[in-house]
Amino acid sequence: MSSPAFGAAEQFIEGTIAAALVALWLLAVALHLARPYMLALTRKFTLRLGADLWWTIYVGMRDVFLLQVFLGSFIYFYPDVVKNNDLPITGGLAGAFAFAALILKLMTRGDADARSFQAQTFLIGIGASLYLVPYLLGSQVTMVNSSIATQLASILVSSQNPTWALVLCYLSQAIVGVLGVAAVVYNLRLASPPPRKADAAAPSQPVAQS
Repeated sequence: MSSPAFGAAEQFIEGTIAAALVALWLLAVALHLARPYMLALTRKFTLRLGADLWWTIYVGMRDVFLLQVFLGSFIYFYPDVVKNNDLPITGGLAGAFAFAALILKLMTRGDADARSFQAQTFLIGIGASLYLVPYLLGSQVTMVNSSIATQLASILVSSQNPTWALVLCYLSQAIVGVLGVAAVVYNLRLASPPPRKADAAAPSQPVAQS
């Protein structure tokens, strides 16, 4: 395969992933905010098994879509991809916020904790805004010939603002790295067996001297 053809195919794949992330972010936000409706719907089931299956499927879909958002955001952790493509400049930070929401689900009781759910809502909302706003107002206006579109693109598009794009790329890598280490440490602590209590030593009796 020739180098120009390979480069064109690579740009096509990266552009497709960036466009697909728009739909994935919208689905992740919609499924997360649908929690009250899903809870109300489970009360309409006459069988407990049906309600449990419905809730399990909903939670699985919601978390899988959020995981797909994070995995798709991996393209924003490569400096050469960010620098050479018309991508939203804060796409990496959006992926970091999605990862933070996943870590919060791991380290808390999830839906059973109201404060944790509110924090997850905040993280997912900020992440979606960091992705959708620069994508729609930056990457999608690069072909529009107007002064406002050119100014927006020079700020919000990674290839036209490479200095800040690389700074945010490395910052996103650092955030994800720190969160990943925290998740590994948390899982190792859960997997390690609890320390066994030492048997209480019997009080030593003084040796009688003759």
